[in-house]
Amino acid sequence: MKKSSSKKRRHVVAWVNKAEWDQVLDHLYSSDPALQRFALQRVSAWRGRYAHNTPVAVDCTADLVRGQVLDRSGQLSGDDLVLLYGAALVRFVNLITERQQGRKARPLRRLAGKLNIPEWVVDLRHDFTHKKLPTLKWCRKGCKAVLEWLQQEYWSRQLGGGAEEDWESESDGEEEDGELKRQESDLLSRQKEMEVYKAARDFLISYERERYQSLDGPQEDRGLAPLADMSWLLGEIKQLSLDSSDLLVDVLLEDGFLVPTVEQLETLGCDPFETSGSSEPRVPQPFLRFWLPLLKMLNSPSFIHLLLEKLFVELKVAAAEQTDLRVFYLSAWASELLLCNSNKFEFHFERKTQKKARMKDRIFMNRIQLQWQQLLSACLDAPCGSTPHLLQLILDDMEHPLPQDTQQKLLQLCSIYTQTPAVEFSLPRQQKHQPIYTLESLQETQRQQLRRSGERSESSADLQRLDALAEKAKMLRGSPWQVCSDKVLWKNFPLGKVPGQSADPSSLMVETYSTMTVCEQPVEMESSRGHNAPGVPGPARATEGLIWNQSDVNRLKCGLKLF
Repeated sequence: MKKSSSKKRRHVVAWVNKAEWDQVLDHLYSSDPALQRFALQRVSAWRGRYAHNTPVAVDCTADLVRGQVLDRSGQLSGDDLVLLYGAALVRFVNLITERQQGRKARPLRRLAGKLNIPEWVVDLRHDFTHKKLPTLKWCRKGCKAVLEWLQQEYWSRQLGGGAEEDWESESDGEEEDGELKRQESDLLSRQKEMEVYKAARDFLISYERERYQSLDGPQEDRGLAPLADMSWLLGEIKQLSLDSSDLLVDVLLEDGFLVPTVEQLETLGCDPFETSGSSEPRVPQPFLRFWLPLLKMLNSPSFIHLLLEKLFVELKVAAAEQTDLRVFYLSAWASELLLCNSNKFEFHFERKTQKKARMKDRIFMNRIQLQWQQLLSACLDAPCGSTPHLLQLILDDMEHPLPQDTQQKLLQLCSIYTQTPAVEFSLPRQQKHQPIYTLESLQETQRQQLRRSGERSESSADLQRLDALAEKAKMLRGSPWQVCSDKVLWKNFPLGKVPGQSADPSSLMVETYSTMTVCEQPVEMESSRGHNAPGVPGPARATEGLIWNQSDVNRLKCGLKLF
């Protein structure tokens, strides 16, 4: 129930009418960057009309939306975006709480609490001004929360009246009890989330510190800190994974943990540039053993599945940003987890010592029931150079595999899209696709296809035809002639013509030929006489032998017909 208010005072505004106000509001909170840019241009026009009296909320909203537009455009690096978001969030907290300050300075937390501003937003402002810069993820989260606060506390309230900023006064009591409780609940949950996030980072940093200290020991013990000294720390991380596994995985996938920095790789003796561009990534053994104690302790099925899903989500972002080192290690960890769950590399005849050495570097031993359809979709949604390899691992290990034809098409499409060499499709040995280089290999492939098709009535005749063609091709090897393997009904073509031949007689002309006069005709023997064709004049007898005279040749030419 709204409390009664005195007659509202009239004042001048910068927008033309309510329609322009509504349009700018809709465009500012749109997900289309083009519409947001248009709204920012209108706000710039308002600032020109207002001079120095632009409402603080309008200024803050424009600063934050401008950061979102530049973030979505991909024109700025991560560090530049952090500074841009940081400036907008610091201005918001300072300007909104400025009018609440009296003659004596009061803490910002108390002032922000009276205005229902989340305390963790004030903490972000404090980190920007006094501590280490927050991550880009928390900057985006802070921008989203502040824009929601501005929409609720300023923009939505102006729809019912003028542009007064009564939301800044301490005596604002128009909020309903249910809304206040919801905001308090959201505030407490966000505060708890921030505390858990900081605790997760502190625990993982402590874990890394303990592991690095072991590098100062003997050469054979490097990277193998005694687990007894870390039992309390591992127990705390285990409990954290049970309470807030999502946040723990988010921290693990940040740079400096499962995705190492160049300095960390050099400390562990790994070449940071050796593995770039690999289509089948694997985590280097020193770095894998560095994290094995922690990952073996966190190897519950739910945690492994969550880690795999978030690996693919982060891989999609990293591939779009083209950060090669991050893409490689995200792909490598996904490959390690999928290989641990696969039975592909089980050897039944190896010795116990060999099996023990192989199992030493596995994150978990027993097979886990994963949600394969979700993993398949997540893998295809994050295309990169190693996607065909990861896709092959998923297809090989699925509980209910896709049809083999579908698997092969998926792998081929994935290789084409990522512009990587095609992965060899893992069919049974008798069905593996072999490259066709010769006629014999083509015939062998056709024989295998006929055997698999089950066409018993026609397979025998087809095989005999193939054998006959192979024998004829062998006899004609080295000759300019070749066997026609096409099925042609030769009865439809007259003698001397072939399919596709032109009806123009000039097509039968040879490129080079020589002429011969009548006198140069060879002399026929006496025995050839009497064998002339009907209607063809016989040769005249002369002292030199039997030759054709000119009239005989003319009559021969007139009697010739084409086909």
